[in-house]
This record gives sequence, structure tokens and C-alpha cells, in this order.
Amino acid sequence: MALTRSSNDRIIAGVCGGIARHLGWNPTLTRIIYVAASIFSAAFPGILFYIILYFLMPRE
Repeated sequence: MALTRSSNDRIIAGVCGGIARHLGWNPTLTRIIYVAASIFSAAFPGILFYIILYFLMPRE
């Protein structure tokens, strides 16, 4: 399965939903992990990475 943005399981742009579907994870858990990694790690620029993925990941 290709890595694509989710069109039916999306909150903002479908990036975390698409990652969750690709990995077979729960989308809510994926979002929590993503936000936690963004907040607690200075080395993980979450907002910038999300924007980059938004433009690089094709739509479903």
C-alpha cells in the first residue's frame, strides 16, 4: 500500500491518518504520538515536517 494522505480519516490534512493507515496503526494513537514527539523533542520540528508531508504525500 502506498503512502497517501487519508481522505476519509482526516482532522486537518489527512497526513497522520495516511501514515496510520500505511503502518496499520490506530489514527488517534498516531496523532497523539506525533503531537507528543513534536512537543517534547526540540529535534523534531513537527509543524514544518507536517507541512512538508502535506505537499509531498499524494491524495488518496
